[in-house]
Amino acid sequence: MQREHGGNRMAKAIKSIRRYQALYLMLLPGLAYYAVYRYAPMWGSVIAFKDFNIVDGIWSSPWANPWYKHFAYFYNSPYFGQILANTFLISLYKIVWGMPPGIILAMLIYEVRHARFKKWIQTVSYLPHFLSWVIIYGMVFAFLSETNGIVNRWLKDYIFHTVPFLTSTDWFRTILVGSEIWQSAGWSAIIYLAALAGIDPTLYEAARCDGAGRLRMLWHISLPGIRSVIVLLLILKLGHILDAGFDQIYIMYNVHVYPVSDIIDTWVFRVGLEQLNFSLGAAVGLFKSLIGLLLVVSANRIARRWGEGVW
Repeated sequence: MQREHGGNRMAKAIKSIRRYQALYLMLLPGLAYYAVYRYAPMWGSVIAFKDFNIVDGIWSSPWANPWYKHFAYFYNSPYFGQILANTFLISLYKIVWGMPPGIILAMLIYEVRHARFKKWIQTVSYLPHFLSWVIIYGMVFAFLSETNGIVNRWLKDYIFHTVPFLTSTDWFRTILVGSEIWQSAGWSAIIYLAALAGIDPTLYEAARCDGAGRLRMLWHISLPGIRSVIVLLLILKLGHILDAGFDQIYIMYNVHVYPVSDIIDTWVFRVGLEQLNFSLGAAVGLFKSLIGLLLVVSANRIARRWGEGVW
């Protein structure tokens, strides 16, 4: 019976593949990408438990003694607590302050009725996403530089002193989060706009007949309608909470703001990769992946209690 049942399942699977073979062929490039660039490199994580040497290669390099040597080096570093706190705080600030602008912008754009004006707003809002952090830092420097920045020139004219925005530990995280919001709000709004477009328009018509205004419809129809997308993106962001944005921080930070801006990735780049300690970099990367996995699983379990889990 079991063999017959297994044979039937196999026959159904083959029949399904033949029926939807065009779709499966379209899926192949995506699967190949993940196989080559996501799954295949995982075997290289073994160097986290070895004293890796480029000449000897991965398998010929000796095993670390003890096996947790590189993890212990990272944990016992005098900067471990500081860089871990910086990583969590910067990521948390970006999630807390970075998600609402995309949602608000999407709902505002969705309410615009003039099609040409709506397209113009969308184009202008998501253009910053295509700018590199080098260009964005150049713009930030032009505005906030203590010597020649536009803002400090105004401050010097009106209150007779300047503010060291880019070298101040009080301002640097604000600049990081603010520039991140400016760069990503328009792009993230596209996802929420797609979710808003999927809401049944009859709900708005019924609410309008009951006398509901724009704000009421936004609060009671639009927001609940995209709640599942918000939860999905939140769970994905929690999985990357230890990726506080290496490109952005590495370009913008300096020695004056290390106490508030030095994150795991920048520390590993300086201590691990610049000194060719690849085993340390792999160990920290594995540590980050495990923490991210735990956060994603935990967040999904919490979301499932509200009926919005990813799986």
